Amino acid sequence: MTVQWRKSSHSGGANDATCVEVAGLPDAVGIRDSKAPDAAHLTVSATEFGTLLDKIKKDVLGR
Repeated sequence: MTVQWRKSSHSGGANDATCVEVAGLPDAVGIRDSKAPDAAHLTVSATEFGTLLDKIKKDVLGR
């Protein structure tokens, strides 16, 4: 299986290496540091990832 990692459209562009990347995995979501793509990544369930995004939106965006 080939994993497609992607950055947020808010990351500052394709050459900006100061963000996280995510990838859809079978039954999970992968999260990694874009500055160290060959290092280990964090794997969370889709539910956990959704909860993380909701928390970020509340804390950072005030939603």
